[in-house]
Amino acid sequence: MLPIYLASSSPRRSMLLKQLGLPFTVVLPEVEEEVQEGLPPHQLVETLALKKAGAVAPSIARGLVVAADTVVVWQGRVLGKPADAREAGEMLGLLSGNVHEVYTGVAVVEKPSGRQVVTHERTFVEFRPLTAEEIAGYVATGEPLDKAGAYAAQGLGAIFIAGIRGCYFNVVGLPLARLALVLKEFGIDPLKYARNN
Repeated sequence: MLPIYLASSSPRRSMLLKQLGLPFTVVLPEVEEEVQEGLPPHQLVETLALKKAGAVAPSIARGLVVAADTVVVWQGRVLGKPADAREAGEMLGLLSGNVHEVYTGVAVVEKPSGRQVVTHERTFVEFRPLTAEEIAGYVATGEPLDKAGAYAAQGLGAIFIAGIRGCYFNVVGLPLARLALVLKEFGIDPLKYARNN
């Protein structure tokens, strides 16, 4: 099996990739996650995921580089990671009582061939109405400050989610079903690996 390298500093993505049971090595991509104006959300996350994979690929002689990027979209507006507590509160206010979308781009680059597959997943998330006190209390925990859309579905932010339509793991940051299909294109089947190891 080709070695797998996860181009991410996110402990959540590492945790999710471990669920597939495949061995992998984390390599931190040194890239700026700039939100490019004018790109539709699916193209934005695919572009950023490929940028991360492309930053790591030159340091790998042989293997697959896996990268991902996630954004929250509310009424066509891309919500990345909040700059500070004030912005986090504003984002949560927008999401309160509304349905928003979560997009994650996934890029896999093979070395030495250079072959690449780039795709994305979209999930709809409904927030229950939040009070000003709840928003302030959640922001005060610090959890929203490094999360797209200012919340963590796998953390305390779960108490705000009234419903999810689509892939839950996409909301956390790595759509496992989508990634598994991409890995199969490169000859890696998590189920076969699990049976043989």
